[in-house]
Amino acid sequence: MAPRATVDVEFAIRVTETGPAAISIAAAHADTEELRVSWHGDSRPVEFEHGTRAEVFDLPAGEHRVTYHAERVLGEAEPEPVTLADVAVFTRPSRYCPSDRVAGLVPPELVELKNPRRQIEAIVRHVHDRLSYVVGASRPTDDAVDTLLAGEGVCRDFAHVCITLCRFLDIPARYVGVYAPGLAPMDFHAVFEAAVEGHWYVFDATRLAPRQTMLRISTGRDAADTAFLATLGGELDFLGSTVFATTDAALPVDDGTGLVVLG
Repeated sequence: MAPRATVDVEFAIRVTETGPAAISIAAAHADTEELRVSWHGDSRPVEFEHGTRAEVFDLPAGEHRVTYHAERVLGEAEPEPVTLADVAVFTRPSRYCPSDRVAGLVPPELVELKNPRRQIEAIVRHVHDRLSYVVGASRPTDDAVDTLLAGEGVCRDFAHVCITLCRFLDIPARYVGVYAPGLAPMDFHAVFEAAVEGHWYVFDATRLAPRQTMLRISTGRDAADTAFLATLGGELDFLGSTVFATTDAALPVDDGTGLVVLG
């Protein structure tokens, strides 16, 4: 029997100026799921490309609690083909992945490898070895150049650096927010997908959780496209969150070298 993943999320916000807020925490291809907000007004669903979903709420002023529960059977997924539109979008510089500004920071051996899969694997090793994972080390405004100069960051920073180096080498790469059973400390997690022989595969330079049991939440050019909470007018304060992602089977061993498809 295939293993089943379970996700539970809870967070609180304080709306200080009324306006729409987009909540994007839905797991892709969930078998069952339920999103609840302590305010009982209607929401407007929004679907984006590559499986990202959001619910937009017109929240009144005050404190609100958001909960989400989902379950999904984990099975083998077919790799998604890389379209021409993907190539056009995911080889360009973006807000947090300024691939046009890193020429002096790219190790020469990455350029010399030529084979894209070998280049991606070398990028993952390089970022894993060069950066230190330090909770709270980076600012929300830090891009990949800031992270490379600082030498430390969190999962989103690792993903941004890998994406930037891939794009510098003309390899399509995109940012993915995921739930990651086995992650410690548990939270929302960020990884990246890169194009290998015309299909998307997932990579993670932090090596903090097995890729085989990750669940996609959102996909985009970088973290600017994949926020789990965003105001679309109005203002709010984020008061904290808890995230749990588990499976009912033993976690697989992931040595970080194989090709893994993210469902």
